[in-house]
Amino acid sequence: MNASFDAPTIIRTKRDGGRLSDAAIDWIIAAYTDGRVAEEQMAALAMAIVFRGMDRAEIARWTAAMIASGRRMDFSDLGLPTVDKHSTGGVGDKITLPLVPVVAACGAAVPQAAGRGLGHTGGTLDKLESIAGFSAELPAARMREQLRDVGAAIFAAGELAPADAKLYALRDVTATVESLPLIASSVMSKKLAEGAGALVLDVKVGSGALLASEQQCRELAHTMVELGAAHGVPTHAFLTDMNRPLGATVGNALEVAEALEVLAGGGPPDVVELTLRLATEMLELAGIGDRDPAETLRDGTAMDRFRRLVAAQGGDLSVPLPIGAHSEVVTAERGGTMGDIDAMAVGLAAWRLGAGRPRPGVAVQAGAGIRIHRRPGQPVAPGEPLFTLYTDTPERFGAALAELDGGYRVGPTSLVSGADLVSGADPVSEAAARPLIIDRIVT
Repeated sequence: MNASFDAPTIIRTKRDGGRLSDAAIDWIIAAYTDGRVAEEQMAALAMAIVFRGMDRAEIARWTAAMIASGRRMDFSDLGLPTVDKHSTGGVGDKITLPLVPVVAACGAAVPQAAGRGLGHTGGTLDKLESIAGFSAELPAARMREQLRDVGAAIFAAGELAPADAKLYALRDVTATVESLPLIASSVMSKKLAEGAGALVLDVKVGSGALLASEQQCRELAHTMVELGAAHGVPTHAFLTDMNRPLGATVGNALEVAEALEVLAGGGPPDVVELTLRLATEMLELAGIGDRDPAETLRDGTAMDRFRRLVAAQGGDLSVPLPIGAHSEVVTAERGGTMGDIDAMAVGLAAWRLGAGRPRPGVAVQAGAGIRIHRRPGQPVAPGEPLFTLYTDTPERFGAALAELDGGYRVGPTSLVSGADLVSGADPVSEAAARPLIIDRIVT
């Protein structure tokens, strides 16, 4: 190992706007993984990257160094086309839960290395672990067997990109989540190491996304697509709306219950729409685009795959999903039409209730979260429930309600057109009319 490098010099270089050399990046990632660079030093470097950024070459090298910190899996001999999906994180984003079994039911294998909550965004593993007995720790041999038998496995990254696992947890508690280079390298190091033959990315745009502007999100999507291509993994990306929460629940067990509704052929329209669009893209990249993913929801084969996946990983869906022992209902002060619901406000409120963690290693509350009773554009009567908040620790309600305050509005019914009233259609606000899928990025 090159002894000419040290953490303070590398931190200072980036702090002052300099470019990190390939050798410096290789050294800092290896030294951090081995424990020779302290957490506070990597936190300082991450903050310098947040403010100073990285160019494309730095991002590519940072990503490669994180992949090299662990093992890279290979499923080329599996006998099934492999494809995966990753979301950059959102509020109420439970899409992985119905999507993976839908794609598996269509004949592809989905090896999904998933993460835990990051900042105000939920984590797939936290959600799945709200199912009694579910384990995300899968030995490699067992994972390969499960992929052949079930067509899907959702697991903790483990030995994949261990440098990212450490940095991921550090970013969560040091306000260094919102960085294009750190997001791109984190996502792609895990996804390229897991060995899927193709990848579809869901890049969130809006108030609840990790990056603030659509321009930044587009740059992130292009960066990750290019990183995938450079490593020989065909990668497509979608920009999708995250100004409002996805679906009608935010939290861990609450979102599992909603995913089960989707798999049973129901569920919120936006969750169903995004699940099927991403599934279609994944199947096309996997070379089996002639399959209809919607049919798997209608005929129950996707639900069957999900139940088999959960059972294979020790989960028991016959045990009722947990729900917070205490609840608080937010009601409408006046009637009208539900306007915009700010995803960030809802995400932070759920985090305050215990659905997320304040520091690494802290357990989340499986039953904490928020149920949204009225979606943008729907009519609201005075005194009607708008949100129900759940937690096991009622002293959290005050902070959660403060986060939610101002994060939604109820507008006058006079904003609704006469045509809508005559037709009996639900009132459509500007928020409700916003497209869920903004763009598709291929190259």
